Amino acid sequence: MPFDPGSILAVLLLIFVVLVIVRHVHIVPEYQRLVVLALGRYAGTRGPGIVIIIPILERAIRVDMREKFLDIPAQTAITQDNAPISIDFLVYYRVVDPKSSVISVDHVVHASTNIATTTLRAVIGDISLDDVLSKREQINDTLRVKLDEVTERWGLKITSVEIREIEPPRDVQDAMNRQMSAERERRAEVTRASGEREASVTVAEGEKQAAILRAEGARQSAILQAEGEKQAQLLKAEGYAAALRAIEEEAHQAGDNTLQLEYLNTLREIGSSPATKMVLPLDILRMAQRFTGSD
Repeated sequence: MPFDPGSILAVLLLIFVVLVIVRHVHIVPEYQRLVVLALGRYAGTRGPGIVIIIPILERAIRVDMREKFLDIPAQTAITQDNAPISIDFLVYYRVVDPKSSVISVDHVVHASTNIATTTLRAVIGDISLDDVLSKREQINDTLRVKLDEVTERWGLKITSVEIREIEPPRDVQDAMNRQMSAERERRAEVTRASGEREASVTVAEGEKQAAILRAEGARQSAILQAEGEKQAQLLKAEGYAAALRAIEEEAHQAGDNTLQLEYLNTLREIGSSPATKMVLPLDILRMAQRFTGSD
């Protein structure tokens, strides 16, 4: 079957139209925009979603709206006191105006990198070496503000600047190392002295408490000993008193019996005398009643 040249041409034309349509139909994600130029003039920013670009008449440039960062390589800058230092840092940014990022500057990323390096040198040139080493956060804020002022007209927003490393000159590094070693030794000495002082205080406190306990023990011992001696003396005194009472009773008993015996001897002598009259004292009668047990 012979080929019809007209059919072949129609198929080729259809394929060409499909390819052109596919090439010029864009699916734009949420984080991107298309800056459209129609015959060289700005024709608007389109997206997200499906965007159709008219072939030959329009050209689309994709712009990423997400936050990105510029890795600025190490830069040598001179401080206010003429000390060369090497600094590398990161610049975080995002596009807020797609039109300006395409029309106002040629290759916005390269332009931002160059302006970041020159701004760094300008900022470091106004700061002394000691401040550069100790005020990193302040330098970050200063760089962010100055870069944002420049890149604002390019449709960029500088969100953050972070200095990663600052490398001072070799002699400064050696001096810093010596200073750090001296500081560590000083802290060690302070810590050791503080530990010895606390140990001395602890030992003295322990000895004080031990002395107090010893004194308290001696006092309690003396009190107990005195109390014991007191009790012993009381018991001895009570024993002596009881013994004396017993002796006194025995002596009193013995005295009465002796007296009665003397009376009896006297009566016996009187009775043996030749006298016919006798005068008897009243006590003789009482003694006789005591012997006889009669009242």
